[in-house]
Amino acid sequence: MFNFKRLCLLIFFLLLSFDVSLCLSSSLGKFKFCLDNNKIKNFTVFPYKEHDQSFANDYYKILNFSVQNLRFTEPNIPKPIAIVLPETLVQLQNSVACCREFSLEIRVRSGGHSYEGTSSVADDGTLFVIIDMMNLNHVWVHMETKTAWVEGGATLGETYYAISQASDEYGFSAGSCPTVGVGGHIGGGGFGLLSRKYGLAADNVVDALLVDADGRVLERATMGEDVFWAIRGGGGGLWGIVYAWKIQLLKVPQVVTSFIASRTGTKNHIAKLVNKWQHVAPNLEDEFYLSCFVGAGLPEAKIIGLSTTFKGFYLGPKSKAISILNQDFPELDVADEECREMSWIESVVFFSGLKDGASVSDLRNRYMQDKEYFKAKSDFVRSYVPLVGIETALDILEKEPKGFVILDPYGGMMHNISSESIAFPHRKGNIFTIQYLIYWKEADNDKSSDYIDWIRGFYSSMTPFVSYGPRAAYINYMDFDLGVMELISFDDDLVKARVWGEKYFLSNYDRLVRAKTLIDPDNVFTNQQGILPMSFASSKAQVLSS
Repeated sequence: MFNFKRLCLLIFFLLLSFDVSLCLSSSLGKFKFCLDNNKIKNFTVFPYKEHDQSFANDYYKILNFSVQNLRFTEPNIPKPIAIVLPETLVQLQNSVACCREFSLEIRVRSGGHSYEGTSSVADDGTLFVIIDMMNLNHVWVHMETKTAWVEGGATLGETYYAISQASDEYGFSAGSCPTVGVGGHIGGGGFGLLSRKYGLAADNVVDALLVDADGRVLERATMGEDVFWAIRGGGGGLWGIVYAWKIQLLKVPQVVTSFIASRTGTKNHIAKLVNKWQHVAPNLEDEFYLSCFVGAGLPEAKIIGLSTTFKGFYLGPKSKAISILNQDFPELDVADEECREMSWIESVVFFSGLKDGASVSDLRNRYMQDKEYFKAKSDFVRSYVPLVGIETALDILEKEPKGFVILDPYGGMMHNISSESIAFPHRKGNIFTIQYLIYWKEADNDKSSDYIDWIRGFYSSMTPFVSYGPRAAYINYMDFDLGVMELISFDDDLVKARVWGEKYFLSNYDRLVRAKTLIDPDNVFTNQQGILPMSFASSKAQVLSS
């Protein structure tokens, strides 16, 4: 029987699709003309027509090259109208100008490691452009001032490599994954193996060049101290585009000691090791970093079953490192053959996760091998977790070998720097952080909702044992479960943003709102967990009430 209603619906959706196609075609054409007119040649556009399939491979190759979480390569994930790869500061400024001229949302991508894909995805239904910084990856080291200018598209690996080529006596305090981009990493704080000695990456930034929504290039003096404060630890991609960071190089000894020690045993034995770790690691001398991985499928254990892996780094010789551990953590029973003396840059390779046999030059490779799907969450611990809390975690971990936790010790310099020094607020009083992670491969992606439910349940079960009022989280381990902007909402978005804003930034959140209002009053640089300027929230409220 002929269904007239269904036919009408079909015609409606065909017309709608046609209108969207025309809109996309028009926007793309004008945007491409703007880029060409500004001599920006390195870009690719969405292949929205069938005859565009000849270059679709190039588009998706560039799009997915820096998407490090495969959850955000799925076909149902919104795609950018274009990807622009500026090669100079002027091109970066003009890329912003072209996006603004045609009201295209901007997503800034440095290394693409955003845990929730915010550097590659806009989920609010608007057309958006990725400005990919990968070609702005130069590092200029100035040994006379012990500083370096690092372009925002450089990776940590490229930064470490450049420093090592200039000196074997200096390094930098940042994370261990070499493909992480400095733009977002420093923007969110940047914790690493040297943080107990020297603080975060953002603590060691002395200047920056920021491209704002109007295309101006602002240095520390011209952006003002409030904005300079905000871009260090206040989250990446929200204030403008950091073209370059000026970082302070940090003294490292000629010889450091590194080890990765796996320990297996009964659940009770693992619990006792973790319990001892939380009392020891945060109180070791500043030169010692000792993290703890716990799970039922850790690769170092080479078995399925509960184990813990301790990763130790000491700024000094092996004999001193072993002596300290034997005195403070004899239960770990670290053997001489487990510890290796090496240079600082060799330790970067050692903890990088690169394949066995990797060299210092491999740190420059910005493509991440063996990508997987994953979900993560984070906690800060301010009181020692009782044994019942550790046993709760082990019971949950034992049931899911794909999941694990990373426990990073605080103490040292992390306690000595004020919570208001930069936007990152998690300082004195924090004993360690928990990063919850679960990874899975494409063959298991049909169970993705089960894996995400598992990590959410794990996080919920740990509520009694972690920080509260609010339950704090680390912005570089972004977690949309804390709340997001809604596509259509008549609520006060400024109030809604406070929910996650205070978890990430605690009492620093209000100052961040003021800084956002100063530097980006029209909210040009945003994401699903952005910080709204007061001016934007007020103007939206007026529109809704009119």
